[in-house]
Amino acid sequence: MKKDNKISALLITFNEVNHIDAVIENIDFADEIIVIDSFSNDGTFEKLQSLKHVKTIQRAFNNFADQRNYALEQAKHDWVLFIDADERITEKLKQEILEETSHPDGKVAFMVKRLYYFKQKRIRFSGFQTDTTYRLFQNGTVQYNENKIVHEMPEIIGDSKLLKNNMLHFCFNSSAHYKSKMEHYAKLKALELFNKGKKANLYHLYIRPIIKFITNYIFRLGILDGKEGFQICYLSAYGVNYRYQELKKLWKLKV
Repeated sequence: MKKDNKISALLITFNEVNHIDAVIENIDFADEIIVIDSFSNDGTFEKLQSLKHVKTIQRAFNNFADQRNYALEQAKHDWVLFIDADERITEKLKQEILEETSHPDGKVAFMVKRLYYFKQKRIRFSGFQTDTTYRLFQNGTVQYNENKIVHEMPEIIGDSKLLKNNMLHFCFNSSAHYKSKMEHYAKLKALELFNKGKKANLYHLYIRPIIKFITNYIFRLGILDGKEGFQICYLSAYGVNYRYQELKKLWKLKV
């Protein structure tokens, strides 16, 4: 593979019709855009097909790590930029990305801090204030650990650094949307725990959700995010309970 500083932008999508136009426009500085779509049924795939500069592949979703690793295999350029459909790159972050890929100074991976928005309101606390994630890699230096099927972790060969500028994350447009995402992630996390032989007990089902709520709402200052902060902290705790309820179901099915 020819070494260059061109960028392959990668997305994995499912039913992102409300975001897809904006995110594709947002990453128009990339030298190629590849979308791995998990058979969306809301019009996302049809929109993508109409975008001739976007390579779209439909592939069944197994888990996030597996889907990201497949996306990595499709990238032909030396730098890979992962972005989710509900994320946006600011102009300052774009310029920093272009600068770092031109002069990486020995770094092969870059993290970015995300600023969260819930119902278009900026969420400053509620457990989100320290969120950072890897989004930019030199191709061939990263593989996602497929034992971590949700909140997937990249295994990186080489040094990394945190970018100075932030990414915007329009993660939830309603409480129902957040709840559905929590349930989806909880099911995957339950499967991950099940595969490790873990079982749910009363502590996991009742005490851990309470601890989650108190930690995010009180100690991580979710109370300062107003009613949205309460909703987020409550649904995050709900997600913990849901995870272990799903884990119980998996063990019952095995029996």
